[in-house]
Amino acid sequence: MSGQKSKAGAIRVGIGGWTYEPWRNNFFPAGLKHAEELAYASRHVTSIEVNGTYYRTQSPESFRRWAAETPDDFVFSLKASRYATNRKDLAEAEPAIARFVESGITELGAKLGPILWQLAPTKKFDPAEIGRFCAALPKEQGGLNLRHVLEVRHPSFVHADFVALAREHGVAICLAVSDDYPLIADPTADFIYMRLQTSTAEHDAGYHPTAIDSFAAQAKTYAAGKTPADLPMLAPALPAPKRDCFVYFISGAKERNPHAAHLLIGALT
Repeated sequence: MSGQKSKAGAIRVGIGGWTYEPWRNNFFPAGLKHAEELAYASRHVTSIEVNGTYYRTQSPESFRRWAAETPDDFVFSLKASRYATNRKDLAEAEPAIARFVESGITELGAKLGPILWQLAPTKKFDPAEIGRFCAALPKEQGGLNLRHVLEVRHPSFVHADFVALAREHGVAICLAVSDDYPLIADPTADFIYMRLQTSTAEHDAGYHPTAIDSFAAQAKTYAAGKTPADLPMLAPALPAPKRDCFVYFISGAKERNPHAAHLLIGALT
């Protein structure tokens, strides 16, 4: 199963991780070996956001194994180490950033997608501090171009100055659909990164079908280089011929998220 490619950018749809006990009841086939779960999941979604990299350093061998077990056109995004993002002063994070990008992530090769840098909910917008953090994010590693996305969770970031700063550094702002954190929908890089975090057990797919259709329409609009009319913007949009778009069903009723991803992939075709 591959991402949508046309005159617009590629749209990839996925879930967070591949190891989750309830998925063994409603996503993975009965009797599937745990060691085969990544291979199975990667053939039913087009991308996976790896959350384990947030909690501990992975070995280069792990990245090589993940690459080998997944289809040729599959892409991983990586949640960057908390040691780089959960700190009092992000302006001092450069050594921790370097340790993460030098930890073997380039073993994924062409399957390396965006790197998600998730800030603490208490971290407020300080232009100088955030600017130094963004400036420290390397543009390449081991011959691979790196794409970075910043997930902010304090309402002080809902400001046109933050949008301008992210654009200056070519860093995407995570579009988080959440009950707890602010939604910032402005495009600031050559790709869009959406984390949909409000699935509920009420619906088999976590969301009402109209919501799935709405996510599909938004992703298509972004991929075509435009901005969705139903999402608020903090600053005037910049022209773009196309953008890649990454959409992940994260948190919420997590047991429903693979089904949600499957329906969204279908809605994009």
